[in-house]
Amino acid sequence: MDGDRLMLQQGDCHDLLRRLPDNSVDLLLTDPPYNLSPYSTGNMSFKWRGAINNDLAAWDREFDPAEYRDEFLRILKPTGNLFAFCSYNLLGRWHEVFDPLFNTFQFVVWHKSNPVPKIRRQGFLNSCELIVCMWNKGHTWNFGRQRDMHNFFESPICMGPERVKAPKHPAQKPVKLLRHLIGIASQPGDLVLDPFMGVGSTGVAALGLGRRFVGMELDPDYYAAAQQRLAAASCSKEQGL
Repeated sequence: MDGDRLMLQQGDCHDLLRRLPDNSVDLLLTDPPYNLSPYSTGNMSFKWRGAINNDLAAWDREFDPAEYRDEFLRILKPTGNLFAFCSYNLLGRWHEVFDPLFNTFQFVVWHKSNPVPKIRRQGFLNSCELIVCMWNKGHTWNFGRQRDMHNFFESPICMGPERVKAPKHPAQKPVKLLRHLIGIASQPGDLVLDPFMGVGSTGVAALGLGRRFVGMELDPDYYAAAQQRLAAASCSKEQGL
């Protein structure tokens, strides 16, 4: 714990979520498994570019939003927002489970301006991901200019210094996108929770915007990388950088 701004926990969020108080989270922003690994196989290596990794991580399977429904609802404040990245195959399940429980269920499309190319030129490029968004009346909402509030956001995938090289997380999200979502759906000083934090990108964005952050991660290597990144982000915030 870094004062009241940062708390990281390593373990299964099924268990860790039970430790959080009722109505304590202002924004639950997370990137859980997509259940795509059974359909994405066959890595391709090239001499002229980096390998294309179609073999997704073994953890990217057997996720059911219903298993987290009760705990998510318990810890989320009445004014809070719930945002979760998902793929086409889980959109219906998220809607089935959570739409009856919230006044509003919407989604945001993240368009990746530099998606992985289709070397064999078969099918469309996988250039879009979805973010399901849920809230009740009276929720926190920083509505900006109309042109800034489209449910569409375009940015490149993580590259360069932002990309964690070791361990490499196949689903690392860009901080620019996360900052956009956090800025709309929370206030400075609010508590942002990511129970599937991976290498800590949600926390980096949250701390940079003056929010508090709680992150949970099962994989010890990802957790160690998140610790390192968030320690640096916290230090930079304290120094006003």
